[in-house]
Amino acid sequence: MKTLNLSLLLILSITILSCSSSEVANEDPVVIDPTQKVTYEKDVKNIVNNSCAVSGCHTGSSPAAGISLNTYTQVRSQAENGNLIGRINSTSNPMPPTGQLPSATRSIIDQWKADGFLEN
Repeated sequence: MKTLNLSLLLILSITILSCSSSEVANEDPVVIDPTQKVTYEKDVKNIVNNSCAVSGCHTGSSPAAGISLNTYTQVRSQAENGNLIGRINSTSNPMPPTGQLPSATRSIIDQWKADGFLEN
C-alpha cells in the first residue's frame, strides 16, 4: 500500500512539475486506487500548494480574489461552494490562469469531493 501511495505521489509530482503551459503533451493518467479514499493531507494539499499557492496567489496577507487556500478548512470551503472545483475544471477561465491542470490531477480533486472532502 505504501509503495502504491509513493508511486502515486511521484507520478503526481512529475505531472505537476512538467506542466508549464495550458497544453500537456502525452499526459500519463494517474490511476486512483478505488480501495483508498482521497484525503486532503495525502493527496490534495500538495496539488493546492503547487498550483494555487504558488507565487503567493492564494496565500499570504493579500490573496488573489480574497481567496486564501492555506488550510484544509479554507480549501474545503472553496471546494464545497464550487469555486475551486469549478475553476480548475473550467476550460474558458481555468485556475491556475497559466492553463488547466492535467486531467489526472483534476480527477484527484473530483474524487476528494466524491469521497466527502476527507482531511486525513
